[in-house]
Amino acid sequence: MGIMNHRNTVLFIGHLWPEPTSSAAGYRTLALLEALLKQYSIHFACAADKSEYCADLDRLGITSVSIQLNHASFDEYLQQLQPDIVFYDRFITEEQFAPRVHDVCPDAINILDTQDLHFLRRARQKALQSGQSIDLYSDDAIREIAAILRCDLSLIISRYEIQLLTEQFHLSPEILHYCPFMLDLDESVCEPRSYYEREHFVMIGNFLHPPNWDAVLWCYQALWSPIRAQLPQAQLHIYGAYPSEKVYQLHQPKKGVIIQGRAEHALETLSHYRVNLAPLRFGAGIKGKIADGFIAQTPCVTTPIGCEGMGFASTDNVAQGGRVIDSMDDTQQFIQYAIELYQNPSLWQDYSDSAPLLIQKHFDKQQHSHYFTQRLEDLIATLKTHRQHNFIGQILNHNLYRSQYFMSKWIEEKNK
Repeated sequence: MGIMNHRNTVLFIGHLWPEPTSSAAGYRTLALLEALLKQYSIHFACAADKSEYCADLDRLGITSVSIQLNHASFDEYLQQLQPDIVFYDRFITEEQFAPRVHDVCPDAINILDTQDLHFLRRARQKALQSGQSIDLYSDDAIREIAAILRCDLSLIISRYEIQLLTEQFHLSPEILHYCPFMLDLDESVCEPRSYYEREHFVMIGNFLHPPNWDAVLWCYQALWSPIRAQLPQAQLHIYGAYPSEKVYQLHQPKKGVIIQGRAEHALETLSHYRVNLAPLRFGAGIKGKIADGFIAQTPCVTTPIGCEGMGFASTDNVAQGGRVIDSMDDTQQFIQYAIELYQNPSLWQDYSDSAPLLIQKHFDKQQHSHYFTQRLEDLIATLKTHRQHNFIGQILNHNLYRSQYFMSKWIEEKNK
């Protein structure tokens, strides 16, 4: 391929090509890449197909390349590139590609970007569907935590998830780095609109993400009709990337439910609405739909899952940026809070004014970009000692990577 070798070259292996207008995960990946660009030469590789909504990485100065799973061409690519640091987008990407990275580039630093803890989200989903208590000790947890241990550092998006990993699963903080959204209020192009310039309720989120689809269904089936009964002129406008036929079946204008599809400019879209509904019943990480609402100064009504990791400051159940119900299944309280926030200009204004402060305090782009790149520099300087401290990770590398590597080679031969 004729790749030039650069000092401090980063290879970022994507699970998907980043689509910043489709999902919070896509936006965050792009923010990470932009933070790295300040100090490193970036190459982005992905085995998935591209869509029309992918970010233009080449325009940003990022070299992009399509790769294949279980194929010798990836080894050849690594040989030419010789990356200093390799990022894996989600643990499944680490499972797929890290054995070959370790074989070809054993000295490369390995970073896992978890996006959110998949095992936590799936355990919550299973508990909701079964009506049983949550069980975190699953095969998903074994796989994801093993990937975290095998890597030199893992990026964790929520302080709650940092606490879960260190206290319940006893992982060392040395291999974890808190890295939430990196947001800049100055990048918002929309002017804040007043209470009286706004109308209707809004929901927004990628329809392919199971927590979002569940939230839409719960709102449609249990929350919206009682809200509409007391606010007959109000409408619920639902936005999201990749709407399917089952989504459009909920389009019921006579009931005030409008399926709008993809929001090309989420902040501008949110700025026209009075209340942002986020009735999430399961999930993990932090919520891009709520963060975007904060920037647009659109107060939200959400659940304990929705507010997790978002920096809500709550006193007597009055939270900055929006209102949070006490328990996940309190339908009546959610309805009440939505109606009160919609009807009360003074209450609405308090939440609207406080929302950007949460962005500045918890998700400041410059601050977290600096922490992130500084942590990488520290890791480069202390890698040998760092790996000695994470000896369990080295054991997993030695044993599991060999089995994964030979399995990958077997698949490669089988596919010939």
